[in-house]
Parts: sequence; structure tokens; C-alpha cells
Amino acid sequence: MKKIGFLSFGHWSPSSASMVRSAQDALLQSIDLAVAAEEAGADGAYFRVHHFARQLASPFPLLAAAAARTSRIELGTGVIDMRYENPLSMAEDAGAADLISGGRLQLGISRGSPEQVIDGYRYFGHTPQDGSTDADMARDHTARFLDVLQGEGFAQPNPRPMFANPPGLLRLEPYAPGLRDRIWWGAGSRATAEWTAEQGMNLMSSTLLTEDTGEPFHRLQAEQIQRFRDAWAAAGHEREPRVSVSRSIFPIVSDLDRQLFWRERHSTDQVGHLDGGDARFGRTYAGEPDKLVAELAEDEAIAAADTLLLTVPNQLGVDYNAHVVESVLTHLAPELGWR
Repeated sequence: MKKIGFLSFGHWSPSSASMVRSAQDALLQSIDLAVAAEEAGADGAYFRVHHFARQLASPFPLLAAAAARTSRIELGTGVIDMRYENPLSMAEDAGAADLISGGRLQLGISRGSPEQVIDGYRYFGHTPQDGSTDADMARDHTARFLDVLQGEGFAQPNPRPMFANPPGLLRLEPYAPGLRDRIWWGAGSRATAEWTAEQGMNLMSSTLLTEDTGEPFHRLQAEQIQRFRDAWAAAGHEREPRVSVSRSIFPIVSDLDRQLFWRERHSTDQVGHLDGGDARFGRTYAGEPDKLVAELAEDEAIAAADTLLLTVPNQLGVDYNAHVVESVLTHLAPELGWR
């Protein structure tokens, strides 16, 4: 059994070809898609975070609003760029959204991707310390964020407060029990996956890896997952970790599906460059259900993961993307043993 959800970048464009023409459209349709996915039987609604772009950027109001409209589906991010975040403010916002959801948040965080602007985190008031990099700063922010999510008191109370305090040092409020165990790190390499395990975070692996060994993408990603699990066991963590992978999967079951995705039926891995290094990008799966069942059964990384996130073309609108999710759940998941 696998948890199956969607991952949306929340793109919007004023183009007449887009069903999502404003930031308001992107936000409201994201909430509607979470509702539709829950009704279809999906397990998760995840949203990408990109600053300075015509995409989703501020996740916690969106997650809280989706939480208020749903009752069962997990709500998450994939991923929040920790270079931009104040760890304490983020912990408060995350705690509030998690309490509204009833403990359904699954927060994917990471160092982030190539930016829309040069050193955009500096506009948010964050600058790496002398001798450290922006990646170091992201990990420092993460360490502080994870620490305060434990709910331990650390702040000295005012001896003459406006309101009465409980005894001892004060923690951030609202505190969301269990949220610390529902933090994921978006890892782009095998080494980063091992670091993720050492920190006690779940692993979120995308449709690309920032390294290339010549192996097919799914096999390299399966190795990444195994290294994560080995490092987790070596670290001695008590709980079982979770692992997600993202895939672009489009069953062709209608004329519109065929019109949109027939060109992707023979998609293959791609090798390119990202942040100055080699990267391997996973293929798109598109085709008739019987063909996809056979192909997906050979994907070693999907087999190794407990959670599958379907990357959706959100500018095609809520109805079509709900159709994509439902098609995977109906035509593929039972045949593959995911349901």
C-alpha cells in the first residue's frame, strides 16, 4: 500500500491559454484541488514554494485554508527553501496550520532550487555568516527550526508579564505535538539523503537528482533511498521513516489526455546541468493504462518509497488535474498493488 498525492507548483499566467491567470486563481484552485483529490481518494496535497515567481510562495495560509476545507488528506510542501525562513516565525506558522489540520501537515523543506533573482534570501534579511555558504545557512535555519519544534522551553519569562506564565522557560506557541516527526528534507543526491537520515527527517526525492552515474534515474534514486534507510538505521532513530518520490504520470483514458500527452509516450531520462553540475532528470510516464502498469512496475524507486507524489500541470485547471489523480488511482494503483 502506498500513499498517493499530488504536487503542484501553482504556476499562474495571464495568458489566455492558462486556466490559472492570477495569484488568486492559483491559491483558490489549489484549495479546490485538495478538496477534489480528497474526494477522489487521494492521500496528499503538496505544494511547491518559489519566491519572486508567478507560483505559490507563502505556504502556511494556503495549508491552513486547505485544512479547513478537508478532513483526511495530508497537506504538505515540496519544498520550502530554508534560506529564506526565520526558523521561529516559521515554527509558529507551521504549528498553527498543523493544529487547524488536526495533525495532517507533512512539511518538505530544503536548501532550495536555482532562484529567480540573485541571492533572493538577502531581500528577506538573511545573509550567510562569514566563511559559510547559503547552503550552510539553510541547514543552520533548519537545525533551529527542528529544535524549537520539540516544544522545550528556552525563553526567559518576563518577571512582570502582561499575562500569567506557566512555570519555567517558555516555548513557542502554538505548539503542535508530533510535527517534528513530519518534517521531510528534499534531497537531490545520495550524500544529502544520508545527512537527512542523520538529522531524523523523512526523505523527499523529486524528479531530478543533482548527480549522474550513467544509471537510469529510477535505479539511482532507489540507491539514494537505500542509503537513506541504511543511514537511518545506523543513527538509531526509534521511529520508522517515510520516503516520497515524485513522478509525472498521465494515463491516457480520454481524447483530451491523448491530445495533451501523446507526445510523451516515448519519454526517457534526460541528462543536463543544474547549479554548475551534472543532473539526471526522470522521464514522464504517459500512455494507455496497461502500458503504464508494465512500465511503472519496473520503477525501482517507486517500489522503494511509501509515498508517491504526482506532479500535476496545474494551469490546466482543477477539473483536469482531479481527473489525472483519479485516473492514476482507478486505472493504475489497483493493478500495481498500490491500493
